[in-house]
Amino acid sequence: MVTFTSDLDTRTTGLDVDDAARQAREMARAAAEANGVCTSPIVRAVHDRETGVTHLVPIPCGSTRESKCKGCADKARRLRIHQCREGWHRDDEPELPLAPEMTPDEDDETEEDDGPAPERAVRSTRRLPDVPDLPKQDMTAGTIGRTFTDPKTGRTFRPSMFLTLTLGSYGKITPGTGLPANPRTYDYRTAALDALMFSRVVDRFMQNLRRCAGYNVQYFAAVEPQKRLAPHLHAAIRGTIPRAIVKQVAAATYFAAWWPSCADADVVYGDRDQAPVWDEDTSSYLDPATGQALPTWEQATAALENPTHVVRLGKQVDVKGLLGGTEDSDRAVRYLCKYLTKSIAGTYAAPDDAAPADARQVAYDKHVDRLHAHVRVLPCSPSCANWLRYGVQPKNPTPGLQPGACLSPAHDRENLGLGGRRVLVSRGWSGKTLTQHRADRAAVVRQALEAAGIEHDDADRLSTTQETADGRARYVWREPEAGTYTYAAVIAASLQEQLQRRGQYEAAKQALGLDPPGPPGAVENRSATATVAA
Repeated sequence: MVTFTSDLDTRTTGLDVDDAARQAREMARAAAEANGVCTSPIVRAVHDRETGVTHLVPIPCGSTRESKCKGCADKARRLRIHQCREGWHRDDEPELPLAPEMTPDEDDETEEDDGPAPERAVRSTRRLPDVPDLPKQDMTAGTIGRTFTDPKTGRTFRPSMFLTLTLGSYGKITPGTGLPANPRTYDYRTAALDALMFSRVVDRFMQNLRRCAGYNVQYFAAVEPQKRLAPHLHAAIRGTIPRAIVKQVAAATYFAAWWPSCADADVVYGDRDQAPVWDEDTSSYLDPATGQALPTWEQATAALENPTHVVRLGKQVDVKGLLGGTEDSDRAVRYLCKYLTKSIAGTYAAPDDAAPADARQVAYDKHVDRLHAHVRVLPCSPSCANWLRYGVQPKNPTPGLQPGACLSPAHDRENLGLGGRRVLVSRGWSGKTLTQHRADRAAVVRQALEAAGIEHDDADRLSTTQETADGRARYVWREPEAGTYTYAAVIAASLQEQLQRRGQYEAAKQALGLDPPGPPGAVENRSATATVAA
């Protein structure tokens, strides 16, 4: 934990308002980024009641986006790489008990939140008529894949898979650019709805894959955009499943949204119209002109004959078998985590064509804006505030909702419909939470330092659990007083601590004769599969 006292800061107290201070701030930020130090730390003052000294402690922001903090984002990406590697090719069952799976008799195409009203559910079929049936397979409880024996050498192999799923086409794309050949005919509305529901169709696919694979499939998956901005999924899957089965499951998987209609013609309260008003007595939204209550979610979905929107996976399904401990497997892990530090809209700065850089960026920004215009106003869930725009009360409405202004991050420009988790990890992947993986990595460093006889700081030395002789908390954490530190001083202290720790760990590895590790955090620029959709 980085600490420095207020005495150090009083020599540099003052707002960074002059050119010299601004230059120092920029230099400090550049040095922090170059050395993997947090550039947006949260500073807290810790008062020691025994010594009377107040320490200033910069706490890393923990952002996973490099646009906000490159150091923290890269650290988070490396942790995900470690998590992916630990669970992918394991040959034993994780210790954590697995959650009970759904039985094959349950309808995986209906959710309580997204299905029609109960009376409609009785009349509806379990699957859409134009969707192929899922293959049948007996289910086992294990999470480990099959083994194969080479008849010539007698060696046994337990391969795993790298899987890529895509969505369908919304219009012709100019090759190499990600830009629609004709923006006026490109189906931005369907692209926006598919993005908003992408996580649901991925959940359906994984449920169906488990039923058809014959074992409890475990996965580590990353959601990222293609250059055309449509989301797609890369997944490391433990064990192997025949390619034909995987493609059958992809073709048979869909998510049907039994929602009220939300087409452009259904808009009742546009951006310039007076919004519906909340009525405390009835706990519902009323039309501002007539005072009549808007249709409830149950009323609006009771008479549905067909789902409003159906999300299907695209025809491009790539499956590649990989063995643990190989360069191909290591490259796939790095490729899987390559874009985790970027936002959806910022993954591709500009299309790769021959136009001038400024023109490429302008064209791509317009493509992002057109997609975001639909993502912003379309509903993301049954409880989305945007349903008011279409004259329907959201499910379980609450006061303060505004049509076209849902607070879900899915509607933000940087997310373009993908406001949830970018990394999807099954419960039985490694038997550990991300916090436990982080603790494991810290424990490895501490053990190496102790084995080499190198003293290191106690992580709990400023803990609130430590007490004084009279039983009070020894350390009191609070907000620092304004003007007691500068940004440059905070970064300088963090840099000093980082370089010291790095030097100690390198010295410990050298003393113990440990081989230097490979580049686990290196970004892989080549595709991990032979044919992945651009």
